[in-house]
Amino acid sequence: MHIAGLAIQAAVLLCLILLFFYRLPQVDGQSMEPQLTGGEHVLIDTLAFNLRVANPMAPDAPIVDLRLHPILRGDLVAFEHGTGDDRRILLKRVAGLEGDKVATVHGKVFVNGAQFDGFTDASSDREDLAPVSIPKGSIYVLGDNRAQSDDSRAFGPVPVESVIGRATFVVWPLTRAQRLR
Repeated sequence: MHIAGLAIQAAVLLCLILLFFYRLPQVDGQSMEPQLTGGEHVLIDTLAFNLRVANPMAPDAPIVDLRLHPILRGDLVAFEHGTGDDRRILLKRVAGLEGDKVATVHGKVFVNGAQFDGFTDASSDREDLAPVSIPKGSIYVLGDNRAQSDDSRAFGPVPVESVIGRATFVVWPLTRAQRLR
């Protein structure tokens, strides 16, 4: 009986941890191909960067807001984009951090004048984009498959406060289960 009780307590604790610190959104679109494809479910670690506990009485003033780890160039982040009914979770790769200048030349990404090779796919995108300065408290995100991506080139830098966490693992379908880089 004692072992069964411990097993139940452990299962409840695991469910609470998953409920509060992980999310499992479904990928929509082709912007992160070939690593992620539409229909896959991805595990998002919400403690990868911050421990944030919302204040229901004042959404702009969280009860707890602790920075745990910095967001780095190349991280695959999940963030909330849009407002109201158009609000959704997007997955993109971080190309620029606050203070950086990000540009694309013939589809190649340059950060502060140096080519950034942090993308998993040599995109078919050949777009040129003048340097963009990333403001304080923001990041610049791009899809790996930039030719099919709605990203910071379209909607601008993303406020760090809207980052939910880091995409870490494809969990479904099982045939595509893999750790994300």
